[in-house]
Amino acid sequence: KNTYRKKNSFMNDFTKNIAQALFNQDKINDLLRKELQQAVNDLLEAELTAFLGYNPYARCKRRLEYRQFGVTTREIADLIEKMYGSHYSPAQVSNISKQMIPKVEAYHKRKLSDKFFCVYLDATYVPLRRETFEREAVYIAIGIKPNGHKEVIDYCIAPNENIEVWTELLQSMKSHGLEQVELFLSDGVVGMKQALVEAYPKAHFQRCLVHVMRNICAKVRVDDREAVMNDFKQIHQQTNKADAVKILHDFYAKWGKLYSHVVRNLKAIEVDMLVFYNYPKQIRPSIYSTNMIESFNNIVKRKAKPKAEFPTEQSLDIFIGIQALSYNDRYFNRIHKGFGQVQDTLESYFD
Repeated sequence: KNTYRKKNSFMNDFTKNIAQALFNQDKINDLLRKELQQAVNDLLEAELTAFLGYNPYARCKRRLEYRQFGVTTREIADLIEKMYGSHYSPAQVSNISKQMIPKVEAYHKRKLSDKFFCVYLDATYVPLRRETFEREAVYIAIGIKPNGHKEVIDYCIAPNENIEVWTELLQSMKSHGLEQVELFLSDGVVGMKQALVEAYPKAHFQRCLVHVMRNICAKVRVDDREAVMNDFKQIHQQTNKADAVKILHDFYAKWGKLYSHVVRNLKAIEVDMLVFYNYPKQIRPSIYSTNMIESFNNIVKRKAKPKAEFPTEQSLDIFIGIQALSYNDRYFNRIHKGFGQVQDTLESYFD
């Protein structure tokens, strides 16, 4: 009955507007465009409402939970992906995005677990339209708990990568309940180690060896790259720290004369490159680099590519939020490889 009334009211208004616009071609074109846009938006809203099982504008606590009536955030993300498709209007994007605003806000404000064994920090770049077309830095923190469960802890957006923003993100994580972290992994952002000390003084720091290798690669001759990389890769493939130190020092001796600046830089960060050897061998393949977060970055970039650029920071925030919620839903209660075998050992690192 209500549906009939709405349709009847819509048709009356539409008929009235058509009659008023009949004698003006520009007006009727504009009217048809607006009515069609409204109809599409209403259809999208109705489809999302039917899929979720409740009115997305209804004020209810359940709407802010990670799961609604058995519908997972991954399914919601898949639906939105289908709705967006390859071609969509700004109005359609706006309509769908506003359904997700409360959900993403709740994600940022949620209470975090009090402890993570390791936290990966990295930034990726996504196109965003400001005054001019630019890339926006998305700061991402992904963690693995002592029980092996992993999640995107949080993220934030800024015009470029700098330590001030990282410091704010770390402090935000702490204020939302993350009290203890045993190990942080990151690239060589200037000031990162000090920022970590200030936020989590008991945490240890592992420099991402993949980033180190990329830096080395950029500073050696093309003809030497394969040999240099093969030698450096041996550093994270040893059975213990002592053997790794020997391999690293052999690397210094072999390449020091030809690439003194490379070796000098490596010696300056040596203390941060082999920290992962202090932990059980079962999890070492996961904690010598930030590859864990790179896989999430690749998902973001792959799904963002068809959209060319995001019109506002909020639209980008919604998009990243959908990916984060979908990722967390996908890996909910899954144990990351190697962590299940040493759960008791990892728990022992905490108070």
